[in-house]
Amino acid sequence: MADDAKADAEVVVPLVEEHLAIARRLVETGHVRVHLSTATKDALVRETLRGERLEVERIALGHEVATAPAVREEEDGAVLVVPVLEEILVVERRLVLKEELRIRRITTIETVEETVPLRRQVASVERLSGAASRSPDAQARPEDGTGDPA
Repeated sequence: MADDAKADAEVVVPLVEEHLAIARRLVETGHVRVHLSTATKDALVRETLRGERLEVERIALGHEVATAPAVREEEDGAVLVVPVLEEILVVERRLVLKEELRIRRITTIETVEETVPLRRQVASVERLSGAASRSPDAQARPEDGTGDPA
């Protein structure tokens, strides 16, 4: 009975707690070597080019006018008429319409074929193992997925 009283008196349960510490460290697993190569191939380019040129036609008039005529468009905007004026000194001053400049817009369309060089760069990557990267005469194997060694 004395043992029962002692058992009821106090029971000690130890508590345990764990702690976790996470750290990172740099581990060298190997090296890579990247080779870039540029290939050039000629490609035929076909494109329609649109251009404009201006044609100036001078028309001599020699009319006397009271006021300067305004710049105007003719032929639905295809021709711009610019009056050229000259003052001549006589006993009186007269405004003479000397000439007009007719500026015509001419649209040209032509198809042009030209061979142009196109360049393309390809990168191949070689993975060098840790041991192979330390020895300069070690063989490297390509791992670029193309199967091309360089």
